[in-house]
Amino acid sequence: MDIEELREAARTYFDTSPAHDWHHVQRVETLAERLLEAVDADERTVRLAAILHDIGRTREDHGDIDDHAAWGAREARSLLAARGVDEGRIDAVCHAIRVHRYSSDREPETLEAKVLCDADNLDALGAVGLARSFTYGGERGQAIFDPDLPPAEDDTPGGSTQYNHLHKKILDLPERMYTDAGREVAESRRAFVETFLDRFDREIDGDA
Repeated sequence: MDIEELREAARTYFDTSPAHDWHHVQRVETLAERLLEAVDADERTVRLAAILHDIGRTREDHGDIDDHAAWGAREARSLLAARGVDEGRIDAVCHAIRVHRYSSDREPETLEAKVLCDADNLDALGAVGLARSFTYGGERGQAIFDPDLPPAEDDTPGGSTQYNHLHKKILDLPERMYTDAGREVAESRRAFVETFLDRFDREIDGDA
């Protein structure tokens, strides 16, 4: 199978949403490659899963489907089968795609799926993660910060503002890492987010 041809096919599923665009997919693939240096996972399976993991994202963002991970796994099966990929690898790739979603109640059962989960979550941390968070919030008209709704009083799962989202979801990502290599990178990126939030708090109070 020509993996470059698959990349081109996967790219057609994306529109211009900056938070979940093709560049995100490229970063996840690069992060997965880094993690693969430290774990004994099947590289081909991880690479295919990384390329295809978000092909359903645009459809979910447009309200056409409810779960981009479940839809993406089904679509990935068709794409891979049409290209002659063996059934065992297709199953492994589709499992990784199906369970990669942060809000999913499904747990990764293979090392390859764990690598994809870690790589995807790492792209939500650090400087890139901050940029993606505020971009995503802006796309949906969410407030950056609401002084009348601190994170502790926000009962939404992901946060009603992007400030709250960082506190309620992003800072917890290192605890969701499945590999030691992913955890190491996540801790470094979380430290950057904590530094940003400290500065944000001081600026809100007029102290910086």
